[in-house]
Amino acid sequence: MRKTVISFALTALFYALCLPVYAQQPQKVPRVGILELGSPSASAAGHKAFQLGLRELGYIEGKNIFLEFRYADGKLDRLPELAADLVSSKVDAIVTRSTGSIRAAMNASKTIPIIFPSAGAPVEDGLVASLAKPGGNVTGLTQLSAELDGKKLEIVKQTAPKVTRVGLLWTVGSARPDDRLKEADPAAKALGIRLHSLELKDSDDFARIFDAAKQIGVQALSLAPSPLLFTHRATIFDFVAKNRLPAMYSTRDFVEAGGLMSYGQDIIDNWRRAATFVDKILKGAKPADLPVEQPKKFEFIINLKAAKQIGVTIPPNVLARADKVIK
Repeated sequence: MRKTVISFALTALFYALCLPVYAQQPQKVPRVGILELGSPSASAAGHKAFQLGLRELGYIEGKNIFLEFRYADGKLDRLPELAADLVSSKVDAIVTRSTGSIRAAMNASKTIPIIFPSAGAPVEDGLVASLAKPGGNVTGLTQLSAELDGKKLEIVKQTAPKVTRVGLLWTVGSARPDDRLKEADPAAKALGIRLHSLELKDSDDFARIFDAAKQIGVQALSLAPSPLLFTHRATIFDFVAKNRLPAMYSTRDFVEAGGLMSYGQDIIDNWRRAATFVDKILKGAKPADLPVEQPKKFEFIINLKAAKQIGVTIPPNVLARADKVIK
């Protein structure tokens, strides 16, 4: 009997000593992969906003969340490899934008949640079943870029009334040229503008595209949203400056980097809001049950230094519409 009591006491003591050890076992820290078609510098502003959004929700990078970045540096063919690398790293979610990047992530995993901070036409491109009920493992925020093309053309015409030929510059995997042209064409015709599709295949294709633009005789450019285009913004700025072409961009980061003007949703705000999707998913929500959200903020930005460089005088009525003017 005495041995039994001693044995029971020793067993109880053993478990009592072990309990603190088990209690101190660290919880698994979630890992979120970020897949980018562009370069680190081209993506910095969005990533900063995303990290800020995470901090607002209580996540501190390196402490209770880890971020793993993968950059294709404008090389579309690298996206599948980078997406597969993130999957093999066992990330808990992947955040990525542009149709090509989202598709690469979807092909790499059918189970890991995928969140897009911006997608031009997620339903039409087959990324989600519907905005209200995405289904599958993908959800995020739309861009509404195609719907804004008519307004962008209107601003171009008001800025440079003599413009009659506009080149729509887009990249493979980042936009839907046929649909964009179809949606923008009625507005273009009403403004006396003829649109020309300029399809950029990869980062080595700029010379061909610029030659085509000159042969067509385009008098202005309108750019579709694309990490690849922003990565090579200096090349675009050089072309429009040498040829004195007004250029309309989709996001403010182009204008802040030296472009003429932009009209579109606040992509930085979209990145910040993407953090809420990550938070919900890490807490157990399924992407299939999280409705795709639309942008809430839109802005019109003008860079007067860029206007002076190409010899364009921005009319007072256009200046009055701007949310921000860079002098």
